[in-house]
Amino acid sequence: DEVNDRLDESALDLSGGQQQRVCIARAIAPDPEVLLMDEPASALDPIATSRIEDLIEELSKEYTVVIVTHNMQQAARISDKTAVFLTGGELVEFGPTDRVFSDPENERVEDYITGKFG
Repeated sequence: DEVNDRLDESALDLSGGQQQRVCIARAIAPDPEVLLMDEPASALDPIATSRIEDLIEELSKEYTVVIVTHNMQQAARISDKTAVFLTGGELVEFGPTDRVFSDPENERVEDYITGKFG
């Protein structure tokens, strides 16, 4: 709602969080089935991040939302399913987010999400 009347403005006139929301609005304008997001809240303050995460949760009711992030806490908060890719793009784990974060099957995934590397 905050930026719905500013979609045609240059993003340079907006705050970082507003830029993200305008970008998302522009991405859903053609009514896609899948919405791809790469680090949707990187470099945003905690309040703007919370707004983006709330928006993503709302959008996930209508769209398939795929997010690429290095922010494990964010992935745990807003995703239903999690895929973990490590060096070389190898898929090493996929499953319900709660299980992946609480009881990963792959030792490298456990090491990554517990901060032993990364």
